[in-house]
Amino acid sequence: MSDPPRTGALPASARPVWAEVDLSALRHNASVLARLASPAALCAVVKADGYGHGAAPVARAALEGGATWLAVATVDEGVELRDAGITAPVLLLSEPPLPAMPEVVAHRLTPTVYTKSGVRAVSDASAASGVVTDVHVKANTGMHRVGADGADVLGVVSAVASSPGLRFGALWTHFPVADGVSEDDRLFTEGQLAQLAGLRVALEAAGMPPPMVHAANSAATGAYPGSRLDMVRCGIALYGVVPAPAMRSVWARALDEAGAPALRPVLSWHARVTLVRLLDEAERPSYGRLAPLPARSWVATVPLGYADGVPRRYFSAGGTVLLGGTRRPLAGMVTMDQIVVDCGVDEGVSVGDHVVLIGEQDGASLTTEEWAETLGTIAHEVFCAIGRRVPRVIVGGGGNR
Repeated sequence: MSDPPRTGALPASARPVWAEVDLSALRHNASVLARLASPAALCAVVKADGYGHGAAPVARAALEGGATWLAVATVDEGVELRDAGITAPVLLLSEPPLPAMPEVVAHRLTPTVYTKSGVRAVSDASAASGVVTDVHVKANTGMHRVGADGADVLGVVSAVASSPGLRFGALWTHFPVADGVSEDDRLFTEGQLAQLAGLRVALEAAGMPPPMVHAANSAATGAYPGSRLDMVRCGIALYGVVPAPAMRSVWARALDEAGAPALRPVLSWHARVTLVRLLDEAERPSYGRLAPLPARSWVATVPLGYADGVPRRYFSAGGTVLLGGTRRPLAGMVTMDQIVVDCGVDEGVSVGDHVVLIGEQDGASLTTEEWAETLGTIAHEVFCAIGRRVPRVIVGGGGNR
């Protein structure tokens, strides 16, 4: 992305560090995912502050782009959306703590349940408020994190159906290896789908047919068309990232078959140089004096560090930034508030120069996926690590936070 105008974007007292969130790209991605999933509905996963992008602006943009549901991890995240004036259905992806059920009901959130004690708690809260609350029952089909085991699903749904203050809204499950490309991963995911289908048949036979069944995360939405069912829950793809590097060809084929364009990155990460100095060959900048400069070099200080989401290991792993449209290596260990960048013989580097950590600059690019590969992690973690003291500057419609 181009260097955004600074006027009005950041207060004068702020460090020259910001993340740009392009809501036009997010709307685009939501529309792509809605087209890919159709006729299934799109649920936009905006937990963890919208994967670090800003929950409320992301939620609004996703709804404008074609999502009809939102999903979060915690009650507080759901309440934040309601306080922002968002009225769309909000699914809680895990069963809330029992004492929180009155707040769930009061804010018209849709809880996931998978224990009879959870059913009782939300039923009591609904009865006390005089309302009927939709609940989604989660089945554990092999991830073994949360959810009712197969043998217990019928009992949990029966408890919901017999509670006058509750309505059985959906049956759902989650895939742990839909982003895998091995034969074992494929067989496991298809086995989960078969389990879910069997539970649906059993519930129908018991006179409790689920009005909605959903299973697909971002990875499955692209790789397993049969998993799209009545609704898909897309997180990482909403933010413009293919769920796993090995899936790029699978996703490209799925989008092509749907007549949908490619996803677009939503977030870019920026800073400005605050100091430049010329250091002799073999000088060792930063904590630990870990590496000698290979030659006499201009070294730029950039005011963000591991407290902002640049892990200390980004230096030892060979991480780079863009400065002047060129990839530049770090010159030493990442510190809490600053990094140092080896600019080599480029004496043109100056205080105030624009640095891109994630994004594009003068035809060069550095992606979130590349950060993840360098750090041995996934894009989700890279996004979520960008700290709250990095202001998010909203472009493409919306406001700053």
